[in-house]
Amino acid sequence: MEKIRELLGAAILALYDVKAEINLVEAPKETGADFASNVAMSLVKSLKRNPFEVAEEIREKTLELDEASEKVISNIEIARPGFINIKLSDGFYVTEIEKYQKDFLKNILRDEYLNKTVICEFSDPNPFKILHVGHLYTSMVGDAISRIVEFAGGDVVRANFGGDVGLHVAKNMYALLKHRDEISEVMTTTEKAELLSRTYVEGSTAYEEDEEAKKKIIEINKLIYKIADAGESVIAELEELLENGGNAEIEEELELAKIYFWGRKASYQYFEDFYARIGVKFDRYYPESTVAGKGLEMVTKELKAGVYEESDGAVVFKGEKYGLHTRVFINKNGLPTYEAKDIGLIFTKWDDYHFDKSIIITGNDIIDYMKVVLKSVEQYAPELPERTLHLTHGQVKLPGREKMSSRKGNFLKAVDVIELIREELTKVQEEVSRSKGEENRASVDEKILLGAIRYAFLKYKVGGDIIFDVKESVSMTGNSGPYLQYSAVRAQKVLGKILESQVEKVNKKVEQKERVLESVEKNLIKKIMQYRVVMGEAVSELAPSKLCTYLYEVAQEFSRFYENVQVVGSEYEVERGAIVLAYLKVLTHGLNILGIEVPEKM
Repeated sequence: MEKIRELLGAAILALYDVKAEINLVEAPKETGADFASNVAMSLVKSLKRNPFEVAEEIREKTLELDEASEKVISNIEIARPGFINIKLSDGFYVTEIEKYQKDFLKNILRDEYLNKTVICEFSDPNPFKILHVGHLYTSMVGDAISRIVEFAGGDVVRANFGGDVGLHVAKNMYALLKHRDEISEVMTTTEKAELLSRTYVEGSTAYEEDEEAKKKIIEINKLIYKIADAGESVIAELEELLENGGNAEIEEELELAKIYFWGRKASYQYFEDFYARIGVKFDRYYPESTVAGKGLEMVTKELKAGVYEESDGAVVFKGEKYGLHTRVFINKNGLPTYEAKDIGLIFTKWDDYHFDKSIIITGNDIIDYMKVVLKSVEQYAPELPERTLHLTHGQVKLPGREKMSSRKGNFLKAVDVIELIREELTKVQEEVSRSKGEENRASVDEKILLGAIRYAFLKYKVGGDIIFDVKESVSMTGNSGPYLQYSAVRAQKVLGKILESQVEKVNKKVEQKERVLESVEKNLIKKIMQYRVVMGEAVSELAPSKLCTYLYEVAQEFSRFYENVQVVGSEYEVERGAIVLAYLKVLTHGLNILGIEVPEKM
């Protein structure tokens, strides 16, 4: 497509001394052409000419220029009122496939983020709580967006921000202290996470329904900030104080510190194990306790400068003057709120990496919250909000499921989703085995399992709610990860058979035979050629869904190609094998960007 744009642009420049923007689209099937452009009609106003006549002139000049260069055009026809329909030569298609064979990466390369440091913050689970389906979604989306930026040359730091201090921790500690006898050295990571999940629900209920419990939780909250700030060494210090005649208050603080650090370690181990399972790795964890002090310092400093204001004993930022709302940054107890911690995180990330871009991926429930936080920072460090992009998404919804809440304990856990897909894939596997009269495989391939989940999430545009249909996600014939994986496996098999029969031809340069390309061959090649443009769109919009849509469409073209022309054993086996190889390179590269691996067999 770029070559056609160049030719049309050069023709218009030579004819009218005008640098025109060339709009090029796939031509309607009934025209018999490959591409169409309305550029002649866009020139009518400035040239004050009949669009059909202008199109004819452009046609003649373009064909003249093409004849003197690479001869990529077979024919150009003009349709009223001035559409330019271009049919490409078979030689052009063959040349494009050769490019993909010889230097695939060079032909698709993007450099929008070259030599830029990009922090991509996502997932952000809170320790002392269990991972739910939303965390699974944002982990996979964040990883895919990170991979897109890396593809465009960026040096990506995957960051994870979580609340290891705050009221939710205090609620959990209040209940966990009552269940301390359930803690043992032989507990698995999952058992520890399940215990923390139950105690969080119990503590949240107590906070809402019991006034005495609420008072105690507020006291614990203050103490946790002190303990977290001191670090794990505070345990030894408190034990020494207790040995030297410490009182009941010291003993209570010591017990809380032990339980707190046990729970925090258990949480982060649980997170690490889960991320490893789904193929996501973080470069940096930022617990809130490590940035809260920085946030408190910045807000206090800018309070004196007049950015923040005191209000009823708290410190706030009044956003109304900017069309926003007021939010509290330091509460009446002198503790930093989520807002102050986010400010601490922004400046800590800047101190650590001096990033060119900071991408933050969260649920869309904090859009207005983040606007206030960033607007406040804009008053004294405007370059940081300018470098920050806040991407938001809706909820993951399974048909028939109500709104989730970890506080109420009625949420869908991340591991539940994985097991739902495993069960459905097992059914599909058993069905396929029965139809072939084969013995069923013992287990589901993890690559297929995770491919189904990743694709089911990533095919949706980031922003709205995600309807996660379990059956659709494992379909072998629809718009799913397994369908694309199967297509890749099929292409690999075709190439394997060609290798067996054409070893000598594959291992040396083979002269292309003169032949007329079938329409399904051209259609597949045209779709393959679109990959670089699609990747450009995915990079500029940070949109994995763009790539998903394209991969499904190119896989459908490959299916039509496979069904309508003979590859293995035909007289054009090697030539058609070259098309299959180019397709496989595009498909596997695109799947890799999405974080989806291709299994050896399906």
